[in-house]
Amino acid sequence: MSAEAGPKKRRRTFIGEVISHRMNKTVVVMIERVFLHPTYKKVVRKTTKLKAHDEQNECQVGDTVKILESRPISKEKHWRVIEIVQRSRGVAPAEVQNPAALS
Repeated sequence: MSAEAGPKKRRRTFIGEVISHRMNKTVVVMIERVFLHPTYKKVVRKTTKLKAHDEQNECQVGDTVKILESRPISKEKHWRVIEIVQRSRGVAPAEVQNPAALS
């Protein structure tokens, strides 16, 4: 065995929408891909749900996030949230949701 490491594998990134954040430090991201059916030439939409690691628990439902492929974190979690591309419009920060906390 040589001490030299082989070329690094390029990690995949996807942009998707958060559809669930009920688990601690985990979000479920829906990735939608659109393609033309090879035989029928119809536009087909397919969705994939991926679990991603959210270290700060800052993602909310409806946020658009960028996720990066990583080492296995748990049985079903192989992705990490690297940035929140766009916040959802319907969810306000915690300080605004609870006006009693401001007083």
